[in-house]
Amino acid sequence: MTTPTAPHYLFLTASTREPGHPGNTEWLARQAAAALPAHTPQTWHHLAQMHLPPFVDQRHTTGTYAPPEGDMQTLLDATLAATHIVWVAPVYWYSIPSPLKTYLDHWSAWMRVPGVAFKERMAAKTLLLITTSGDRAKAQPMIDSVVLCAQFLSMAWGGVLWGKGGPPGAVQADVEAVAQARTFLADASASAAERALR
Repeated sequence: MTTPTAPHYLFLTASTREPGHPGNTEWLARQAAAALPAHTPQTWHHLAQMHLPPFVDQRHTTGTYAPPEGDMQTLLDATLAATHIVWVAPVYWYSIPSPLKTYLDHWSAWMRVPGVAFKERMAAKTLLLITTSGDRAKAQPMIDSVVLCAQFLSMAWGGVLWGKGGPPGAVQADVEAVAQARTFLADASASAAERALR
């Protein structure tokens, strides 16, 4: 049995909308975050506004990576500090937006930075997804891929909060999604605590 860790949520927003124009997915995520208990630590990063260099695959050449620098170091530190990692990602072409894919690709590097023990530490965390799209069925391929990412690192899967998006503000009319947002993160935190006590 392990001692439960106080929840700390990392929200990674992946939309590529121009700055100052938050989309449906971020709006829904903000509703979910606002429902967390007061003083729950939250860290937010807008990936499209950070410098994310392309991932260079050297897994089968040098086999290791140097510690990241700049914004990638910021993201690695934030990822490791969190207990719950929330991908705030609208559906782009049935998949995750490119800034989030670049961040995810760097997980392959972080697993090979000496002394980080990235894969082992990620196994103690929960991965969640908040997303919007015009059609729930067309979001399923992206959702399935995120679940597989969690499984690969033995992370707990905290579930998905989906809302009907489209034009700016459309998700605010999705009464079911707005209601689910009020309990989505709290339910995931409670489930993680239960697993830790087993």
